Amino acid sequence: MKKLSFSLSCLLAIISFSLYAQSSCYWQQHVDYTMEIKMDVENYQYKGEQTLVYSNNSPDALDKVFYHLYFNAFQPGSEMDIRLQNIADPDSRMVNNLGTKDNPIYESRISKLTPEEIGYIKIKSLKQDGTNVTYKVTGTILEVTLAEPILPGAKATFKMKFDGQVPVQIRRSGRNNADGVALSMTQWYPKMAEYDFEGWHADPYIAREFHGVWGNFDVKITIDKDYILGGTGNLQNGDKIGYGYETPGTKVKRRGKTNTWHFVANQVHDFTWAADPEYIHNSLKTKNGITMHFLFKDDKKVKAAWTQIQPKAAELMEYYSTHIGPYPWDQYSIIQGGDGGMEYAQCTLITGGEDYNDLFGTTAHEMAHTWFQHILATNESEHPWMDEGFTSFISALASAYVKGNKNAKPFGSYRSYYYLVNSGKAQTAATHGDRYEYNFAYSINAYVKGKIFLSQLEYVIGEEKLMETLKKYYDDFKFKHPTPNDFIRTAEKVSGAQLHWYLTDWIETNNTIDYGIKEVKASEDTTSTVVTLERIGLMPMPIDVVVEYTDGTSEYFYIPLRMMRAGKANPYDFKKTELADWPWAFPTYDVTINKPMAEIKTITIDPSGLMADIKLANNKYPAQ
Repeated sequence: MKKLSFSLSCLLAIISFSLYAQSSCYWQQHVDYTMEIKMDVENYQYKGEQTLVYSNNSPDALDKVFYHLYFNAFQPGSEMDIRLQNIADPDSRMVNNLGTKDNPIYESRISKLTPEEIGYIKIKSLKQDGTNVTYKVTGTILEVTLAEPILPGAKATFKMKFDGQVPVQIRRSGRNNADGVALSMTQWYPKMAEYDFEGWHADPYIAREFHGVWGNFDVKITIDKDYILGGTGNLQNGDKIGYGYETPGTKVKRRGKTNTWHFVANQVHDFTWAADPEYIHNSLKTKNGITMHFLFKDDKKVKAAWTQIQPKAAELMEYYSTHIGPYPWDQYSIIQGGDGGMEYAQCTLITGGEDYNDLFGTTAHEMAHTWFQHILATNESEHPWMDEGFTSFISALASAYVKGNKNAKPFGSYRSYYYLVNSGKAQTAATHGDRYEYNFAYSINAYVKGKIFLSQLEYVIGEEKLMETLKKYYDDFKFKHPTPNDFIRTAEKVSGAQLHWYLTDWIETNNTIDYGIKEVKASEDTTSTVVTLERIGLMPMPIDVVVEYTDGTSEYFYIPLRMMRAGKANPYDFKKTELADWPWAFPTYDVTINKPMAEIKTITIDPSGLMADIKLANNKYPAQ
């Protein structure tokens, strides 16, 4: 009967979600965590008890489950350590350079950790519904053979005891970071791996990013009473804890040597916290009622910037909620910690603050991740360009807006992408985040090529349709782990265009765009001008051509791409002439301008600069 019941729910899911979801029967696993943690701030070790209720909403009976044990990566001989020792351009934060800048000799910092400095999570006991289970740990993955399969539509309760040690700060997590923050507690607990229509995502941790199961967290952290905490979730006992979390006017009396901080967070796929005895805690409420917390060191070098950023962060929150979709929780925390900037559920950890502009830029970027990584939550291991690229796109717009440049288009520089193309070391943006030969190629694909995916899509379908697409994407796929195809189908529905070619060429291949003006000549009767365009690169595009005349007027010639089956609105404030479509297989295309050559001042392919044409020198007449 359980199987039959699930089939009916699956049928209802097909009716509800078939237009939107990654598979014909949409489903989403769910987890509920209850955790109690006791932290020893002297030796950076902690003991934990975890109760996890796992809901199997899939059509499959599960005989195994997998957990991530991320802290195990920070041990000599781990996969993360060995990767650092073998990649040509390791992350500079994670290595020591024993050579020179020109002739570096890299030493993995992980390889030098002592037993007192490493990170670990050690499982002491694990039961499923009261029965002991068999499990094994391989690196950062805990593989559990279940006592009984979890049937479709059923739940299982796992009770676990574990010990942990916080590693020396090397990457994201750790103790005593460069800013002197005591504890940056990210990816610190046994975390259930995601199971979806592609199967289990039990990837080893090799310093890239994450994928998780949405659920509810109820977490109690017992720690030295002088430590101030911030992170995911709402503090339930602020009137007992104090430190700025109490109700105004409440007198807080702390007794004993420790405090137990009680946080609750719903519908998130991660839980993060940071702690330090020297934190200053400020808070404000945004126009739409969200409480924003700011925790930063009581250090004169950073206090000014961390104070100045607070009202600007509220403006950024409002921008993202307006231009993507509403922020769905009632709190967000911006915390000094970590090793740069990294997004987490309902919070971000950011280092530094001596330079306000750096702090503002990082804050804008990390906050934007909330929408793409913690509300939409694509699998950023498989599709890092969707998370980093989309975040880079919207944060560039938001930053310009908040700084007062409300009509800015901050996408004109594609130099990093061109550098990658010319390096000969490019891999497709569809490459798994762990499988890049070079870190710089990963970074450019994820951040730059992913950002260009959207800015160039504006060139393809127009600004209004692009921004409408982002909103519909949010509405249709929030809390659903969308895939690249989900996004491009949304763009197709909004624009009316066929766009799978765009996703295929830009993301799944290394094909490049190169169009040029091959020839400009007078017609036989000299009353008009014939412009011959050529497609040199393999990637197809619709083509914008703008002609400036000697009388000061301009004309926009739009050449649709046949396989796109649609056009776009005029992006210019002068006359548009739409021409016949250009089939991709044809290498050349003639444009007839009904004016003699003497009256033509310039001809330009894509004056907006949004199309990532790899050879701009042939895009203008007269040649420049």
